Amino acid sequence: MPGGLDSALVFGRMRIFRTYRRLAPDARGAVAAVGNFDGLHLGHRVVIDKARRVAAESMAPSAVLTFEPHPRMVFRPGEPSFRLTPFREKATLLAEMGIDLMLVPRFDRNFAQITAESFVRDVLADGLGLKHVVCGADFVFGKGRGGDVALLRELAPAHGLGVSIVDPVGDGDTVYSSTKIRQLLQAGDPLGAARLMGRPFEIIGKVQRGGQVGRRLGFPTANVDHAAYLAPATGVYAVRAALADEGTHAARRWIDGVANFGRRPTVDGLKLLLEVHLFDFSGDLYGHRLRVRLVEYLRPERRFDGLDALKAQIAADARQARRLLAARITGAPRPGAEEAGEDTEAPLELKATS
Repeated sequence: MPGGLDSALVFGRMRIFRTYRRLAPDARGAVAAVGNFDGLHLGHRVVIDKARRVAAESMAPSAVLTFEPHPRMVFRPGEPSFRLTPFREKATLLAEMGIDLMLVPRFDRNFAQITAESFVRDVLADGLGLKHVVCGADFVFGKGRGGDVALLRELAPAHGLGVSIVDPVGDGDTVYSSTKIRQLLQAGDPLGAARLMGRPFEIIGKVQRGGQVGRRLGFPTANVDHAAYLAPATGVYAVRAALADEGTHAARRWIDGVANFGRRPTVDGLKLLLEVHLFDFSGDLYGHRLRVRLVEYLRPERRFDGLDALKAQIAADARQARRLLAARITGAPRPGAEEAGEDTEAPLELKATS
């Protein structure tokens, strides 16, 4: 309410504030990792883990300060979606990491006019009341990206702010990077992307009604809304999927499957669809949210001579996906599976809805 304290959304045990003004007293004095954190890859996690350690040492709340919508969406509207982790998925992952507070000021063109000096004074210090900020060495802020970590270090002491800067980290010669992850996914390399993310890339979306082509072929599929996400390479994937809790998107139970992401040229489709067939499953998934992890790329999408040929290929794809996914739960993972964040336990059967 005007003049009162800002109310928080509760996401699991984590509280989410959508403003930098009028925070509750017990939300002030936090140690915050600051950045866009699209993808929450392993480099981002180093920054966030540093903030958690500093928070624990100072007996302060741990926080992540990020921005919605992503600044790129404000300055370059109309572009295809590029997000690896839209808002709700990011919140799910941060809650799973044990973060106390997610601070998410609404980013618009007015917010973009805040100068670097004002950002430190009015947003970080006076607005959010932060005790300490942690960011990557490439962090920039303020109008026209006018502030960098050197300026942050210079301005922070006058406002009682501690600052920690985390150097870039990577795997060998590859620096963990959201841009690199997007490139790998668009090149049909979800395993490579998973190595940088620390887990498989996944899409969370509501199951929508489709044309029932898969059901007629004996392979019923869930048509999952993917509009908020980067479009990966078109083709067929071995996947793991789970119903997402409506409140927090926490996965209930995972089940193996095979998915096609593409336009379905055999049936003259035009729209990009994510269609997921779950193995050994029956039920009704319409209207539910499904989490779909792209584990491995099997083949590009292509046109077949007819539905019989398409059905035979789907059966072959399903057999291949079963073998690949089973290899990850029988002690025979492919090289790099653990580094890629792949599951090593047997998937729990989901016997409720599909």
